[in-house]
Amino acid sequence: MSAFVYVNTAKQIGDVEHLKIFETEDAAKDWLDENDPEGVAFEYEVLGSATGSREAAD
Repeated sequence: MSAFVYVNTAKQIGDVEHLKIFETEDAAKDWLDENDPEGVAFEYEVLGSATGSREAAD
């Protein structure tokens, strides 16, 4: 599973507008087309699972 991440470098870290995270490439493209046509969102692998259990690593 992947997520697409956009970073607004004009905003400070912690600002609600600093990062945008999208579930699909299409969602990222749609948002970028409307809000930052020259921007890019990078694809990153999602680690872990929202439905899986959290076990300590040995």
